[in-house]
Amino acid sequence: MSLNAFVTLNTDGVSVVVDLTDGRLPALLHWGPDLGELTIDDVRAMALTAAMPAAPSTVDEPSRLALLPEHWAGWTGRPGLSGARADGSGWSPKFVTHTLLVDGEQQTDAELITLGTAAIEVLARDEEAGLELALTLELTAGGVLRTQARLTNVGDDDYRLDDLVIAYPVPTVASELQDQAGRWAKERVPQRRDFSVGAHVREGRHGRTGADAATVLHAGTPSFSFADGEVWGVHVGWSGNHTHYAERIYTGEQVIGGGELLLPGEVVLAPGGDYTSPWLYGSYGRGLDEVARRFHRYLRSRPNHPTSVRPVTINVWEAVYFDHTLQPLLDLAEKAAAVGVERYVLDDGWFGARRDDFAGLGDWVVADDVWPDGLHPLVDRVKELGMQFGLWFEPEMINEDSDVARAHPEWIMATGDRLPVESRHQQVINLGIPECYAHVRDQMLAILDEYDIGYIKWDHNRDLIDAGNRTTGRAGVHAQTEAVYRLIDELKAAHPGLEIESCSSGGARVDLGILQRTDRVWVSDCIDPLERQQMMRWTQQLLPPELLGSHIASGTSHTTGRTHELNFRGATALFGHLGIEWDLRNASDGELDELAEWVEFHKEHRDLLHGGDLVRVDFPDDSLVASGVVSPDRSSALYSFASVSTHVTGLRGRLRMPGLDPDRRYRVSPVLVGRVPSGLRPAKWWGVERDLSTETVDLTAGRPPRLVPVAEEAGVVLPGRVLGSVGVMESLMFPDHALLYLVEAVD
Repeated sequence: MSLNAFVTLNTDGVSVVVDLTDGRLPALLHWGPDLGELTIDDVRAMALTAAMPAAPSTVDEPSRLALLPEHWAGWTGRPGLSGARADGSGWSPKFVTHTLLVDGEQQTDAELITLGTAAIEVLARDEEAGLELALTLELTAGGVLRTQARLTNVGDDDYRLDDLVIAYPVPTVASELQDQAGRWAKERVPQRRDFSVGAHVREGRHGRTGADAATVLHAGTPSFSFADGEVWGVHVGWSGNHTHYAERIYTGEQVIGGGELLLPGEVVLAPGGDYTSPWLYGSYGRGLDEVARRFHRYLRSRPNHPTSVRPVTINVWEAVYFDHTLQPLLDLAEKAAAVGVERYVLDDGWFGARRDDFAGLGDWVVADDVWPDGLHPLVDRVKELGMQFGLWFEPEMINEDSDVARAHPEWIMATGDRLPVESRHQQVINLGIPECYAHVRDQMLAILDEYDIGYIKWDHNRDLIDAGNRTTGRAGVHAQTEAVYRLIDELKAAHPGLEIESCSSGGARVDLGILQRTDRVWVSDCIDPLERQQMMRWTQQLLPPELLGSHIASGTSHTTGRTHELNFRGATALFGHLGIEWDLRNASDGELDELAEWVEFHKEHRDLLHGGDLVRVDFPDDSLVASGVVSPDRSSALYSFASVSTHVTGLRGRLRMPGLDPDRRYRVSPVLVGRVPSGLRPAKWWGVERDLSTETVDLTAGRPPRLVPVAEEAGVVLPGRVLGSVGVMESLMFPDHALLYLVEAVD
C-alpha cells in the first residue's frame, strides 16, 4: 500500500511542509519562514499551486522534485541516485513509498500529520530495480532541517553505487550563491556568485574535508548580508570526499544539496548490503547570522555537546617544536599555570623515532631515549599544578621510516605497486584493514590507560592521494572515514570524559561528521590575529565559538612573520575556546601579567562567550571587522570592533550593536584589558579627556579585569533600539588593534 499524506514540521520560526501523496518520494512544498497552523485544505492547495504547467518541449505531466531527485519523473538535473547492476539495469529507479514512521512509530490513515521538532522516516521500494530506500527527515531544535538516506540492495546480485545526493528546493528569489574557499593557513574565505542556469559544484577530493571546503553553501535573495535577506544554507556532515552543489535547470527549478563523493567502485552493495549517506543539514534564516545561529542552537542541543567549562589551553608546539626536554617543558607548565591555564597539551615528538617529521608516525609508544621515565614526570607535575594533561596523536598517518611500516608495508594506503606521492614526508595508514585498525587502537588505548589524559589533539596532516586498499585494489577513502569515526567512538567509550580536538593541517577537517564525535576544531595553523579575525568570523557560520580552538600566539606570528601587540592577539582569541601558543619562558614579566589579565577576563565572561547568540555587523568596507555575542535573555553582550586596515576617511562614524532587546536600556562601557591599544583616542561619550595611547590600565584591588579608564559608571546608557540602529561614535586607534565594549541592561 502506497503512502498518501502530508506532514508539517514547525519550530523556532521555521516551517517545513512535506508532500507524501500518491506513493511518491517525499517532496518539500515549503522550507522557510513559519507558516502557522495549516489545515489539510491549506496543504492540498499548496501542492496544487506548486505544480508547474506543461511548457513546450517539457514532459506533459508536471514534474515533481523529490528530496532524492528522480530522473524518471522528468527531472533533467543531477539525479539523486546513480548506480547500476553489472548488466546495466537499475540505473533509473522508480521508488514507491509504503511506510511512514514518526519518531519510530508507524503512521496509518492520517491525511495530515502536524508536528513540532520530530524525525520522520519514509520507506520506499522499487521491486524491478531490487532497491529499498529509507529517507529520514528531521527538524531539530533551533530549526535545522537534516536529511539522510539509506539504500539497501534487495536484489540477487551486486549493485554498484556511484552517487547519492539529497537536494532541497529553494525559491527563485534566491538568486545569489555564497560558499567558502581557502588553503592551508587561510581557511574559510567567503566567495559569492550569481545563481544562474547550470550547476555550481564544489567537490572535495582530499580524503578529508579540506581547507578549501565549501563548508556552508548558501542561496539567498539579492545582496543578502549578515542581518538582511532570505538565506537558505546547506552543509554535508562528512569528513571524507564530498559534494556540495547548487543547480538551476531550464524550467526555473533550483536546488541546493550534496552528499558523499564516491570514488569509482568504492561502494558495491552485495545482496542484502546497504549504504547510509551523510546527513545533509539545512538552515534557513533572515540574514547569514540567523542561519548561523540555527546551526549553533542545534549543536548546543545535542546530548554530546561539551557542557563543561571550556578550559583555557596551552599547546606547546610553537614553544618547543620537536625539542622534547623535560625541564623546559616543566618550566613552561609552571608559567602556564601562573597565568591561569587549565589544560596543558604536549604536541608532536613524544613517540617512537619522532625527532623530526621524517620518522616515527605510526609508532604510538613513548620514546625511551627522550622520556626515560615515560611521560609520568611531566604528567604528574601538570596535574599537581591543577591542569588537565593533553597529548598529540596523528593516528591516520605513517612514516615509511617507522617500525610499523617496516613490519607491515601492506598497511600503507596505495594503488597497485606504487606508493602515493609523499606529503609532509608521510603516507596514510589503512584503518580499513581490521588488523591495522586494531594495532593503532590498541597502541592508543595503552597510552590512555597508563597516563591520566583528558584530551587528545587529533591531527591529520595530508590529503589522501591514491588512497587505495593494496589487498583489494579498491579505493579506500569511504572505508577510512568510517574507520576513523569508529576509532574515536571506541576510544571515548573506553575513556568516558575524554575530549578530542579535530586538527587537520589546521582547519582542514571542520564538518558536522567529525563534530558528532569531537569537542572542538583547530581553526587554522595560522594564529596571526589579522588572519584569524576573518577565519574565526566565517568558521562561525557553522560552529559556535566554544568549538573553535582560538589561541593567543607569540608576538611575531609563526606563519606570517607579522608582529602584533597583545591587545590584538588577546581580543581576537577571546571569541572562541581560548588557548595559548607561545613560549612563555621568553615572555617578559609585563607580558605575563597582561596575558593573565586576558585569561581572567575570558574566564569572567566565558558563559556569555560560549552560550550567547552570535551577531556580526555589516560594514561597508573591509577595514573593520565587527562582531559580538549577546546573552540568550538579552541582558548582556560583548562586542569587538577590530581595525584591520587604515580607513580612507580616518573615522568610520557610528558603530552599531545589533541583537539587543530594542525595548530595554543598556549601559555601554569600553573595556580595556592590559595595555591600552596603541594610538587610542577615545570618543567623547567615554567621558575621558586625556590621551590614553601610552597608558597601562591599573588593576584596582579586588576588581576583575572588566576595565575602563575612568569611573565604574563610565560610558553611556541608551535603548537597545538606538544601539542597534544608530550606534555610538567610534574611537580612534591604530590598525591591527581591537576595542571591546561590554553592554549590560540597566532596567
